[in-house]
Amino acid sequence: MTQMLVHSSAAIDPRATLEEGVEIGPFAVIGPNVTLRKNVKVHAHVVITGATEIGEGCEIHPFAVLGGPPQDVKYQGERSELFVGAHTVVREHVTMNGGTAGGGHVTRVGSHCLFLTGSHVAHDCQIGDHVFLINNATLAGHVTVEDYAILGGLSAVHQWVRVGAHGFVGGMSGVEADVIPFGIVLGNRAALAGLNIVGLKRHGFERDQIHSLRKAYRLLFSAEGTLSERLDDVEKMFADDPAVQRIVSFMRAKTDRSFCVPRAQA
Repeated sequence: MTQMLVHSSAAIDPRATLEEGVEIGPFAVIGPNVTLRKNVKVHAHVVITGATEIGEGCEIHPFAVLGGPPQDVKYQGERSELFVGAHTVVREHVTMNGGTAGGGHVTRVGSHCLFLTGSHVAHDCQIGDHVFLINNATLAGHVTVEDYAILGGLSAVHQWVRVGAHGFVGGMSGVEADVIPFGIVLGNRAALAGLNIVGLKRHGFERDQIHSLRKAYRLLFSAEGTLSERLDDVEKMFADDPAVQRIVSFMRAKTDRSFCVPRAQA
């Protein structure tokens, strides 16, 4: 264990793979099929188990449990993998479960993500880069969360739901349907409440791009025609706009859920 800082009380299986610069705090437990890439920092009382790989430069805070068996009654002890991308921060009491046969045996978390205290990633979730889960946000099995999405504190996402890129889920929201890219959803059960304008500005979208997204949004969720017809119209009208086309592609993709839409006006 040269070039590492490993506390003497940590329980590390000799079959685990620890790369250069790894730090492991007191009473941490590292299982036999775990790989910790360069410069991973594991704080006290962390448990990392299962077939789990933690990417370079990640930081795992006390009492997090990563790679535990899926919370799925169909799970029969088969190989269950968890991959966490580089430079992701996992705060206290976060849990991430490995995958099941129904999801390809793999739960995957991207790079530069932030998981605040008590958040949960269930089996077979597929999470992009720069995703934030705020305190006690929870994802059920098979959820997909695309790049730069933010899930507010105490929110909960139903299994198989997709949250599109740059989407925003408000705190304490219960999400049962897909969230379009750049959309904001709020409430129990969550409804679409507009576009994530603050997030778009933070990530450098120009005024003209935001204007086009607003126009496309109004057309998609107007009262005229069917959603399929409106989708066709938006696809043609904004054929050269990659941000709008991202919404179109998201809505045309195969999904097991409906879409979050605006609440009907009284």
